[in-house]
Amino acid sequence: MKNVNAASDRIETITGVRPTLFRPPYGEYDDHVIKAVRSMGVEPIQWDVDSLDWKDLSAQDVYKRVTSKAAPGSIVLFHNAAKHTPEALGDIIEFLLSEGYTIVPVSELILKGDYTIDHTGRQFPAG
Repeated sequence: MKNVNAASDRIETITGVRPTLFRPPYGEYDDHVIKAVRSMGVEPIQWDVDSLDWKDLSAQDVYKRVTSKAAPGSIVLFHNAAKHTPEALGDIIEFLLSEGYTIVPVSELILKGDYTIDHTGRQFPAG
């Protein structure tokens, strides 16, 4: 958790805002990671739609992958250094909006109260 705190400190120094969400690198998490991150006052997040943009898929393939898998409540994973994401993103957003989706910050999708994250990256009330 030392790395999470160091990264959060740096982000807060630069932006003036301390992160409240954490996506584990490579999506690797277990109950220990979730508990540890929450003990720091940070909520863990995952995704359920991987654009696979990190594999240098073509813009069309990224588009097909995201638009075929997105569902209400989906969190879509994109990477800021992916080669074809910028050219795919406009069409993806237009498609999702035309299908009635609303694009919101991931913080608006976080469930309130006690929840768990399953192996698909979806959140469900614990219990």
